[in-house]
Amino acid sequence: MTAQAPELPRAPASARAPGLPVRITGLVRRFAGDTQPVEVLAGIDLTVPESQFVALLGPSGCGKSTLLRLVAGLDTPDGGSVAIGGRPLRRHEHPEAVAFVFQEAHLLPWRTLIKNVILPLELRGMAHGERRDRALHMLERVGLTDARDRYPAQLSGGMQLRGSLARALVTEPRLLLLDEPFAALDEITRQRLDALIHELWHERQFTALFVTHSLREAVFLAQRAVMFSRRPARVVADRAIEFSGERAAELRALPAYHERVEQLYQDLLLAEAGA
Repeated sequence: MTAQAPELPRAPASARAPGLPVRITGLVRRFAGDTQPVEVLAGIDLTVPESQFVALLGPSGCGKSTLLRLVAGLDTPDGGSVAIGGRPLRRHEHPEAVAFVFQEAHLLPWRTLIKNVILPLELRGMAHGERRDRALHMLERVGLTDARDRYPAQLSGGMQLRGSLARALVTEPRLLLLDEPFAALDEITRQRLDALIHELWHERQFTALFVTHSLREAVFLAQRAVMFSRRPARVVADRAIEFSGERAAELRALPAYHERVEQLYQDLLLAEAGA
């Protein structure tokens, strides 16, 4: 099944930063097994237009994180291709306009929080004053201004993940890749960070690929949900998720929200069954 983007209403051009479109064609990835290679991705086709927020769903171990790493240029496919912004992604290439938020924060323990956030700007050679101003602004956006001079070991898990998010967004990426960054957090903290991600996406209109096991999180955040089967992964469902206006906490109480969660649950049952 070729996954083409469902038609969705777009924000006005004046309100959107130019997110990068992504095109995945015939993507194949195999890993070494005990007796023979294990096929994880078997010819995935997926087209994501600029500034779309897409949730990637499916059973555990089906290859969602592998797909994200291939898009990020952190792994090399065994077949097929990835194009970002209309440009083919080359072997082990990591475009500057792409940022990755992992399941764990991966902050450098010997650097303070603000120095962790500054790091990608420092590597790009940005002037000291400008990079500090941008880092302080992002720390303010994620609610960590008062923690800027602390070290990672002095921060809670939720604070570390917000710091990781600030480090990713300080570069003003046009494509943001998120691999279950909030999975280990309590529900209240997770919902607050979901709201923050949505607010930042609505403001900046980057393209986002978000791997999650939470159907509720997917419906709250995404404009579109793509469901993968058990490995070797293939697309079994591709749904537009449409709500009018910005998404706030009240959305989770609406019948339409719960209907979409139930639709995704039925899709997941099919994916688990290998349909």
